[in-house]
Amino acid sequence: MEKKVYSTSGNELRTITLDDKVFGLPVNEDVIYYAITNELANKRVGTACTKGRAEVHGSNAKPYAQKGTGRARRGDKKSPLMVGGGTIFGPKPRDFSYSIPKKAKRLAMKSILSLQAQSDRLTVVEDFTVESGKTKDLVKILNNFAKDERTVIILKDDDAKIRQAGRNLPNLTFLSYERLRAHDLFYGRKVILLETAAKNLSDFYADEKEAK
Repeated sequence: MEKKVYSTSGNELRTITLDDKVFGLPVNEDVIYYAITNELANKRVGTACTKGRAEVHGSNAKPYAQKGTGRARRGDKKSPLMVGGGTIFGPKPRDFSYSIPKKAKRLAMKSILSLQAQSDRLTVVEDFTVESGKTKDLVKILNNFAKDERTVIILKDDDAKIRQAGRNLPNLTFLSYERLRAHDLFYGRKVILLETAAKNLSDFYADEKEAK
């Protein structure tokens, strides 16, 4: 797949060839769904907790006589049917996380990259950084490619300066080429891929590496 490489000012510089095994695959919607669902489940904290009738504070004595009152039968004040009583089948702390096969996750990432590339949401930009670490300098660059859209920048390495410049932008997400997230990548309306990161992705998701 041929893609144009743009400068930070938005001008066309040259053409780059993207690996079809990473950016030109048929989109597998099923595996994308599984990868996104897995990420969302792994982010759940699972700390919700309620008390059953054995855990709430209260007396074990019957509140009133079994017969003769004309009212319903009551065992104790901790009954789930009483105000202040326990909760029936309430949530307890639990771990929602689970794992999916590594090959399935890698296929999901390649499917999303292919989807973004084929839908022209993916733009290859020459390698750049923000030496000043200032948000306004990064915004000047982003305005040439995306405006007020959910944007994802795929970095070639862990660039602290560019991350510092973009941490105040609510619609901007940074991803490293070797640590992609399916949810952020799929829902990005604009994906800015640094030129070196494009080459790194081809090497990182190579088929021979999957067999290891």
